[in-house]
Amino acid sequence: MQYQGISWCVSNPGPSVRRTSPHPAGLTYDGQDPAPLSARQLRALISGATRELSWGLPAVAREVDRWRELAHRIPDAPIREDALNALSAKRGHIDGAALFSILPRARSPSLLRLLVAYEIIWDFLDSVNERGAAAGQANGRQLHLALIDALDPARPISDYYRHHPWRDDGGYLRTLVTVCRENCVRLPSYERVRQLVVREARRGQVCAINHDLDAGSRDSMLEDWAAKEFPSGHEVMWFELSAAASTDLTIFALFALASEPTCSDEEIAQTSTAYFPWASALAALLDSYVDQAEDAANGDHSYVAHYATTEIAVQHLRLFIRRCLGEAHSLRNGEKHVLIVASMFAMYLSKDSALTPGMHETTRRIVAAGGSLTRVLYPILRLWRTVYGLRSA
Repeated sequence: MQYQGISWCVSNPGPSVRRTSPHPAGLTYDGQDPAPLSARQLRALISGATRELSWGLPAVAREVDRWRELAHRIPDAPIREDALNALSAKRGHIDGAALFSILPRARSPSLLRLLVAYEIIWDFLDSVNERGAAAGQANGRQLHLALIDALDPARPISDYYRHHPWRDDGGYLRTLVTVCRENCVRLPSYERVRQLVVREARRGQVCAINHDLDAGSRDSMLEDWAAKEFPSGHEVMWFELSAAASTDLTIFALFALASEPTCSDEEIAQTSTAYFPWASALAALLDSYVDQAEDAANGDHSYVAHYATTEIAVQHLRLFIRRCLGEAHSLRNGEKHVLIVASMFAMYLSKDSALTPGMHETTRRIVAAGGSLTRVLYPILRLWRTVYGLRSA
């Protein structure tokens, strides 16, 4: 299989990777501001912030409180601990998911509930799968069937804990899946995007591989997964493709599109292409970047560690950011999409671990690649983390 563009920077690319140009195809750094504070961008920022502050964040808080109450009633202590930890330690992920609710013209309670519940499933499964990693990939794949079931109302509910060491969650995961299904069918254009979001959910089963305890086996399986999923190759590397599949941003963007009364096939295709792999991969890579010290200490899989050096990783993160912003700007409501992805950059990079003495300068360079909007959002989200006690989350 031939992945073009960046194979020179991988620590162990393997014999199937062709070494070509030094950057991913289509990615160049021209020095121009990729997210300038134009009048339209400022209007998008103001309207998005107004909806988020006056409606989105309070509604998310209420949803999270309901799920936390249910999580407290989980009978098996390890599952209960995983559920509660996912709600607290990964709260920023939930707020980030809910930000997609600013895309439709009108507020959509069904969209917001769906975004929150689906992100909670994603984060919960990551914690449960990691704890049960010794049970093998069969366990991880079975757990991650919930990602698919939640988006396909006609599909039978699976036995998610069939291979898991602990089984009694008091109906927590099944309830999350049911709430997602109920709100999917309430989106007026959901049938238009259903096949695509289910495809992305199936790709999300790559998360089951991420926690494989054998690093060599894990990387080989991830590369094999990319080869099977993209048999004709791709302009980015196998680990960037599997990183993209391990996030749910593409699904969220399609949810938002489905909440509109009408959407065209062209809009659906453009949205899917913009978010996969670009925004989705970048989310996983930035998450890995800010957690690299912790991952190294714990022996956990780190996507950013696949780059040969820190400098190469920073160069590629900067290039991905610019491509991501360009793709977002090309969409309908482009300024709102740019606001969402720029907020994502700023949110990850405002974490305490990204500001340690050894990372402060590289983080500054990555933030700068996001343009004026990202530089404005960065201190705001740093303050938000401080106010809500999430500086290390």
